[in-house]
Amino acid sequence: MAASFPETAISTERLLLRPLAEDDASGLAAMMADDLVLAWTDLPHPFTEEYAAELARALAPAHRAAGRGIVLAVTEHLTQRLVGLVELRNTDWRLRSTEIAYVTASWARGEGYAPEAVLGVAQWLFEDRDFLRLEMRTAAGNTSAQQVAQKIGGISEGVLRSAWIVRGESGEVVVESRSDVILWSLLPEDLEAPEPHHPGRHGDHRYVLRD
Repeated sequence: MAASFPETAISTERLLLRPLAEDDASGLAAMMADDLVLAWTDLPHPFTEEYAAELARALAPAHRAAGRGIVLAVTEHLTQRLVGLVELRNTDWRLRSTEIAYVTASWARGEGYAPEAVLGVAQWLFEDRDFLRLEMRTAAGNTSAQQVAQKIGGISEGVLRSAWIVRGESGEVVVESRSDVILWSLLPEDLEAPEPHHPGRHGDHRYVLRD
């Protein structure tokens, strides 16, 4: 049987990352109906509620059970509102390495949720699962994703030429163009030590974001 991640929930200061539920379907579909999600991801378009329910019910559990990675909903602690999605994929169990992809809902952008969620996953991978490398791939024009990689301490390793498809809409037609990709990596030693812990916050935050 292939190695696989356990079903888990990851808590950060403001966020809870948990397995998808079928009740997330409408929120997921609304989140993915966004120009930036279309442009920078390879998610299905249109991303329907039916597909979202199938993702939660069967596709994400199969992805985890096969050892390829894990898919987690990102929600706010205070409101339980769905604010993002994180996926680990292309997991190499011999190298203890995996790749992370993430989406932030349009209604939650500008809050710093993406770097907080990615850093929480990195902490879990390195501290609890004994992983040694986390990779991120950002399209050359996706400056927001590049800022996330920088804020968590990721190191740019170079450019993969013409390695991605960027999508856009022209009327009712989806237009595709090729893009370079920047490869980022994060190792356990790249993470900064935190300030002393403040009581009353959610979770035990061992690492901090960079300005």
